[in-house]
Formats: sequence, C-alpha cells, structure tokens
Amino acid sequence: MLERRDSYEALCSDFRWSIPDRLNIGVAVSDVWAAREPARIALMEDRPAGGPAMLSFGELSQRSNALANGLRAHGVRRGDRVALLLPQGFETAISHVAIYKLGAIAVPLALLFGVEALEYRLVTAGVSAIVTNASGRAKLSALEARLPGLEAIVLVEGGDGDAIGFEKLIADHSRAFTPEVTAPDDPAMMIFTSGTTGPPKGALHGHRVLLGHLPGMEMAHEFLPQSGDRFWTPADWAWAGGLLNALLPALFFGIPVVFSRMEKFDPDAACDLMARMKVRNAFIPPTALRMMKAVPGIAARFPKGLRTIASAGEALGRETWEWARGELGITVNELYGQTECNLVLGSCAALGVTRPGATGKPVPGHAVALIDADGQPVATGTPGQIAVRRPDPVMFLGYWESPEATERKFIGDWMVTGDQGVADEDGYVHFFGRDDDVITSAGYRIGPGEIEDCLTGHAAVALAAAVGKPDPVRTEIVKAYVVLRDGVEPSAALADEIKSWVRERLSAHEYPREVAFVDSMPLTTTGKVIRRIFRDRARRETEA
Repeated sequence: MLERRDSYEALCSDFRWSIPDRLNIGVAVSDVWAAREPARIALMEDRPAGGPAMLSFGELSQRSNALANGLRAHGVRRGDRVALLLPQGFETAISHVAIYKLGAIAVPLALLFGVEALEYRLVTAGVSAIVTNASGRAKLSALEARLPGLEAIVLVEGGDGDAIGFEKLIADHSRAFTPEVTAPDDPAMMIFTSGTTGPPKGALHGHRVLLGHLPGMEMAHEFLPQSGDRFWTPADWAWAGGLLNALLPALFFGIPVVFSRMEKFDPDAACDLMARMKVRNAFIPPTALRMMKAVPGIAARFPKGLRTIASAGEALGRETWEWARGELGITVNELYGQTECNLVLGSCAALGVTRPGATGKPVPGHAVALIDADGQPVATGTPGQIAVRRPDPVMFLGYWESPEATERKFIGDWMVTGDQGVADEDGYVHFFGRDDDVITSAGYRIGPGEIEDCLTGHAAVALAAAVGKPDPVRTEIVKAYVVLRDGVEPSAALADEIKSWVRERLSAHEYPREVAFVDSMPLTTTGKVIRRIFRDRARRETEA
C-alpha cells in the first residue's frame, strides 16, 4: 500500500487505504500467488542436517483446500471457531489458510499454555475443532469432556483414537474448494489478550486486519517487498507478533517465510539459522535482541545480506538500538501496537524516521494521539495515554461476547491502550510506562489476574499479588507476593513448589520467577489488591 516517497511527510500525505468490498485472508495469502506463480516458495523449514524443506504457494493453496473440505466434512461451518494448538510449521500455516477459506474463525493458542489456561480459552471461544500435535493432544485429554461443542480433533502426527490424522484428512478430500465469500468486517481470527482485571479476553478481528498491518510492515521493513526478501521471526505464530507482524503479511507479499522447530529461543541457534537460510528480513522482539547482544562476537555471524530488522512487544531501548546500528550496521525499526490494534506507530530508517529511545511516529493511515482522561489530545511534551482513533482497518471488531469490555476500551472514538507516552517536538512518541497492571515480560503482555487466580488455587496460598519487577533482559519478570494460609510455614522449597504450580497450569512465560512471602495483603475498600505497593517494592529491590 505504501508507495515509496522521499520523506515521511509525503508518505503520510499521499497515503490512501485500499480495502476491497470482498476480502478473504486465506485467498489473499495463498490462492492469489498460486494462480500467478504456483511454484513460488511460500514456506521454508530449516533442517540443518539435510537442507531445508519447502512448500510452494501452489501446494499451500491445494493442501489448504483439501483441509477445508475435510474440516467441513467434520461439521465445521462458517463462523465456527477452530483452535490451532501448534508451533511454527507447515501444518500451522495450512490450517490458518483453510480456516479463513471456510469463513470460520481461527483461534491460535500457544503450546506453552497449561491445562487451566487452555480450558478457559477453549470454553470461552466455544471451539468446534482443534488442530494440534501430540504435546497438545496430551493436554487436551483431560479437557474433552468439558468441551461439549467440540466436533473434531486433528492430529498432525496421525490418527489417535478419536483424533483424525492431518495428512489423512487432506488425502481423503478434494483439493478443489470454493472459498466462502467474506467481507472485510467478517470475523477471521480471535487472539486472546490479558487485561488488568478479570480473565483473558478474546480480541476478534475481521479479514481486514491483514491489510491493516501492511503499512506498518512496509514502513518498518523499508518498503517491503524487495527482490530477494526472505522473512523469519522467532515469535510464536500463535501470538499477534508472529502471526500478524510476520507470517501472514509476508505470505501476502509473496515472500518466503523461514521457520524452525526451535522450542526455546537460543541466540546462537537463531544467528546460525539466519545465516544458513539467508534471511533478509527479521522480526525480532527486544528481549531476543538483548539476548543476542549478550553473546560475544555474535554480530560477525549475522548474515551479510540481512536487510531489515523490526522489533516490537516492549520498548527496544537506546542501548540495543545503538548496538545493532554499530555492530550489525542495521538500524532496528521499532513498532508499537496491541493485539486489539497493532502496528500503529513505527520507524523507518530509510526515511530517517528513527530516534534512539523512541518508538516512532504514527504509521500512515492510522490516527494516533496522546490523550488525557477526557479523551482530549495533550500538548507536546505532556504525558498522555496512547490512543488510536476509529474507524481503522487494523482495529479489532470487539471482545468476544463481551460488549461491556469493548465499550470500556473506548473514550469516544479513541481506542485507549492503557500505555503512557510522551511526544517530542518532532512528533516521536516515547513510551515510558503503563497506567494499568499489565506485566510486559520478554515481549508478552501478561495480566496479573490469571496468575493470582492460579496462585490462590494452591493449597498453601491464601492471597496473592502478581507484579512486574524490572529486569535488564526481559524488561520485567513476574514476581508474586504471597500470604500463606494459617499454619503454613514459608520456605525456599515451598516457593519453588508454588512457581512450578503456576508454570504447569498456565504457561512458561507467566509463572513467577520470584516468590516472596508477606504477612498481609494491602486491599482497597472494595477488596481489590493494591498492586502499586508491590510494584514500588519490586522496583526498590531492583535499585538496591
């Protein structure tokens, strides 16, 4: 959508949205290229031992058609929710495309979620089918009885009891499929996000969300696509960052997407992968970049052809920005957004739009402002809440079955983010804090409510508060302050047991890395935990 200009100002003034009356994400990221260049490579799996495995756009189109036919044969209809509990992989991309072509709603979920976290999301979404692997299947075994609307479980390793084999489902059905006719505002995906209070909410997006991401992608990757571009991200495709800051836009542009089966981010392995697979464009969250920066001599091992790096999910920071520019010869283009409304602020070094310590400027097509509590824009240099004005193609349709929560997300036509920032005299937005309790750790936004609820499920815990403690690598770690039940004595062993309790039931990124025992819990008159007291305490601990 962005036509290259010589200045940011010209880029913004000349920009116009182009949203068609009919739009289907599955068709846009597979069938369009399959019709033009069926042999063009869509996906490349890094296999160090035997060379990469590849999937063409023609194969992506046909295999997703067959899967769509198979899912329809097992009862999946337009508007039904289909969960994807998978890592990066061919099957994940094929499943996304098939679900969109069906007019169903994709519900991507991370394999790192524990049983309780999965149950809440699956029940809330009311899923009709689940595509998963053996690891996900093991977690689901205890949940199936509590999922009355579940029609089918598709297992990528092959059939298992009542689970259907992924490949057999494709082999048994026609590769000819007529995609459902969908409009830009028809629902396409539901991505769960955590807020400051209450349980996680399902942010529902229309098919237009793909096009809404394009200006930010083109800006951050300096007028993507260019000849020879090849994309990679370590971010899980189950999250908005991996799915919408990488996979789907890259496929839309016909850019090959590289992936691996890396279960945990490893800076050495990531660097080797980029060099081996000749990656030209990368989306790397700030925590991952900081981990890479900490490896001596790693800069020399980055691929020489690397053209762009974009980063988002938390503040990049001046030090990492300067390291990349000095050691890699690349200016990392920072981006900002939320699951509900993503890639609305950004940088573009090719246009000189970059400043260390600043997130960037509004991406063309998005009206972004810093506002006060009344919804009025604040003056330059005055702190305010980052907000985005509706209508906006990248903005969510609303929270799933929660109109009240959706309404609370807006002040007039401004969608509020809960993030505080300040704009300088040149229009750069500097993110500096949040006005809520969401914890930002390693690029993940984590709601404390779900953690606290899990903590109090432990037999020894009476009350609990979860806050973010500043951390030089992860931005923040989760720290839990716990009041024990009468008669229970605190100990290091009990603290470790409580950590494991949360890790096993929620996820590896949500569990508290530190647990402190306290005698009492500060509460408001309405019985809410005053987390601010513990946030300040955790900050003082860091400064000590």
